[in-house]
Amino acid sequence: MAEKAVSLCGAQFCLHGRDEAAGLDCIGLAEQCLIAAHFECDVPNGYSIRGGSEEAISAFMTKTGFERFPPTAELCEGDIVLARPSPVQWHFLIRAQGGFVHAHAGLGKVVFCPGDAPWPIAAIFRLTED
Repeated sequence: MAEKAVSLCGAQFCLHGRDEAAGLDCIGLAEQCLIAAHFECDVPNGYSIRGGSEEAISAFMTKTGFERFPPTAELCEGDIVLARPSPVQWHFLIRAQGGFVHAHAGLGKVVFCPGDAPWPIAAIFRLTED
């Protein structure tokens, strides 16, 4: 998943975007990484760029097959990280070697951010083997 995320750097940002050629948002980025990992799920659509709740996001992710870890857990490449850029916004990042990949609305593209997460981490989601 991390390799796929890095390969998507430079793709255009598009709210509700699910296609690398047409544009991706943070959920579309996560979906493309999951597809590359041969994991399929019905990702949400029709949401606002602001709003939602950590509880609803966590419930969806655990129902879909992810294990939720606290924000203080050790990160692994390929983790889907739920961050809080502002008090009214949630955002997914993908952990990659040396940083994070995410769909940056302000820059209009998928980018790699080296180092620590650029926003507070609320939860870490990881696919685990049964």
